[in-house]
Amino acid sequence: MSRLTSVTSGPYAPPAPARTLTVVSADGARLHVEVHGPEGAPPVVLSHGWTCSTAFWAAQIRELAADHRVIAYDQRGHGRSPASSACTTDALADDLEAVLAQTLEPGERAVVVGHSMGGMTVMAASARPRFREHAAAVLLCSTGSSRLVAESRVVPLRAGRVRTWITGHILGSRAPLGPVTPVAKRILKYATMGAGSAPHMVEACARIVHACPRAVRHAWAAVLSALDLDRGVRELHVPTEVVHGASDRLTPPVHARALVASLPRCIGLTELPGVGHMTPIEAPELMTGKIRELVTTYVKGNTPESHPTPAQQIKEGA
Repeated sequence: MSRLTSVTSGPYAPPAPARTLTVVSADGARLHVEVHGPEGAPPVVLSHGWTCSTAFWAAQIRELAADHRVIAYDQRGHGRSPASSACTTDALADDLEAVLAQTLEPGERAVVVGHSMGGMTVMAASARPRFREHAAAVLLCSTGSSRLVAESRVVPLRAGRVRTWITGHILGSRAPLGPVTPVAKRILKYATMGAGSAPHMVEACARIVHACPRAVRHAWAAVLSALDLDRGVRELHVPTEVVHGASDRLTPPVHARALVASLPRCIGLTELPGVGHMTPIEAPELMTGKIRELVTTYVKGNTPESHPTPAQQIKEGA
């Protein structure tokens, strides 16, 4: 994705990285990776969602890069990473392992943040050796492990086979999204964001999503429709925080509660009233604050590993 397809000013304009590199995954897929911030600073790894790119994390990168080493990568087929014929959750896990192995020193620990499909990437990689070597803590936002199409509320119908069928065909459509027009922004806002989302937030999301090639969008939609990563959630043994928008139609809050119930070391669930699926853009300060807290506690080592963590802790924030 060219930076010209992103917004060019304001908090959601992608900042220039300190360096870029190409990471090669297990099957030879090439991944665009950006590193922001000073070398030697506590690392944070950002994994974006379906139809997005590194530009999705602009607000977090801008704030964290002052005193963190922020590593953001484009999922295969997204942003500046070339498309691949391998579209599977195993491929997502391979890619995350490759990024961790090629950007962190042996044994170096990072906070890993996954939004939507990026969170599913984390679940898919949860039992992988390199993930366990490098992940100190995880933040999952606006994501789920299974039944994504059946639980989606994008189509305003009663839950059941008809809604599931229509939703699957809409999300998996091969139709081009076209230019970012006022009508296109209204549709995207309804499907993916809270009703109170500011115009500049909607603009940023629309430009990122519309830049995703339709073939890539279709291919990964098929993977998500058949997703079953419930076992991966149970294998995620690092401290894990969950953030979810209460108005999320794509992955409604039922998914967040299911994650909390299954995670071995859930350290909190934050439900955000009025926020939809695009939490890092809709609630940038809160998301950045959560990442900072996890780095302070689990990367800088202010809390010993033996410190007890609650099974469930539900908070509310705006």
